[in-house]
Amino acid sequence: MRPGLVTDTCNCLDCIRKSPIFRFLSDEQLIRFNENRYETKYNAGEIIFKQGTAMTHMMSFTSGLAKIYLEGSNQRNIILRIIKAGEFIGGPGMFTDFRHHFTVRAIEDSSACFIDVNVFKDIMNENTEFSIQTYKSANMHTLKNFQKFVSLTQKQMPGRIADAIIYLYEEIYQSNPFQITLSRQELGDMTALSKESAIRILKQFKDEKIISINQNELEILNEDALYEISRIG
Repeated sequence: MRPGLVTDTCNCLDCIRKSPIFRFLSDEQLIRFNENRYETKYNAGEIIFKQGTAMTHMMSFTSGLAKIYLEGSNQRNIILRIIKAGEFIGGPGMFTDFRHHFTVRAIEDSSACFIDVNVFKDIMNENTEFSIQTYKSANMHTLKNFQKFVSLTQKQMPGRIADAIIYLYEEIYQSNPFQITLSRQELGDMTALSKESAIRILKQFKDEKIISINQNELEILNEDALYEISRIG
């Protein structure tokens, strides 16, 4: 049995945690997914996918938070995005070399379902609408990555940190204040900055009363100022 393997899982037909793209599947196709998948739990910090390893399954992320990142040289990583429950993760390897081209690591205690990649491809070939929605979802994330690379290459350090805070506020935690479960190093990896630079900019924002930080709770005090820093870079 795989470490962390869950045996008392629900059926794909009635699961309330599955990805929204699954609504385009027929009951028969959901049953086939259910017969060719397994669910695993992960502790915070555990690797889910490893960059460069064989791609045998697609992943439906069902609980917790995880980070998708590119592993660079000298142990420098770039976090592409944070994922939460309901997201579906595959990657370009499914149609090229059947390898993972990024690493996925749990930030919080998490769980995920894995579906055999060949079964997934078979159903994509059968179901045109499901195939379109799968490509649409992947393309939306690609466009967001383009925007992220513009931020990382054209904005100064305060603009990058402002973008990261706005991203966490709007798309991940969706509350103000929020409990930030990322480390300062991970915040640096989101913004292509060192941990020390990220800490310095956070302190600058705090001193200027743009944000407040109390342990892991971050509150945006001046949204207008934060969005303006993001805008001007």
